[in-house]
Amino acid sequence: MLSFGMVNVTSMQIAGVIPARYQSSRFPGKPLTDICGKSLIQRVIEQCQKATTLSEIIVATDDPRIADHASRYCRVEMTSESHPSGTDRVAEVMKKLPDCDGAVNVQGDEPMMDPSVIDEVARALHASPMSTAATPIKNPDDYENTNVNKVILNQASNAIYFSRRTIPCVREHLDRPVSEQLQTFPFLKHLGIYGYQRDTLLQLVAWPVSQLEEAERLEQLRAIDHGIPIHVSVVDYESIGVDTPEDVQRIIDCL
Repeated sequence: MLSFGMVNVTSMQIAGVIPARYQSSRFPGKPLTDICGKSLIQRVIEQCQKATTLSEIIVATDDPRIADHASRYCRVEMTSESHPSGTDRVAEVMKKLPDCDGAVNVQGDEPMMDPSVIDEVARALHASPMSTAATPIKNPDDYENTNVNKVILNQASNAIYFSRRTIPCVREHLDRPVSEQLQTFPFLKHLGIYGYQRDTLLQLVAWPVSQLEEAERLEQLRAIDHGIPIHVSVVDYESIGVDTPEDVQRIIDCL
């Protein structure tokens, strides 16, 4: 049984771990893709290095090509090829770091991740076993897009639920245009960054896939299913990820 308590944040050692794999059905070799003279993974590493709360940056990969390249910029840990998720890859790294109190899982496909968001997620770990971030939904296209994950919070800023559907359902405004519905409630888009206290992470990956997780295909619901509080920092940051080769141009346009 996990116990959820306060941790002295001033003495916490929190690693920034970037899971990276070479194989991708939509974009093989994505981490090594060149973006204006720097690889995608290099840009993610550099954003993590700008954060002030991380004790070190580690790329977790199962591919020697990524390992060779990333080792020029930070520490690299080789991990199993059989991991079903980035969370499992981060957990393997944490097992090798007995003195580390926690980890922030930074997605390896977000080269413009704001360092202040990383710091928000890391700082939340002093009072919460898990942490993540969300931002207000402003784009009507995101409202009903099932690839844009939503989250609702309680008064303590802990996640109540994550869903691919729009939540909550504001019943009295269902017939109004989406642009108007967005004005009726502070709808939140979940950002794919997670913080974990060490013991919480190791317990989380030991549990089997939960029923909610299986239904929504959202691994954070395993934590919700087991009653793990997840603190959600609401930030002003619009996530820009690279999922396909076409997305690279979106990043270039923002540089």
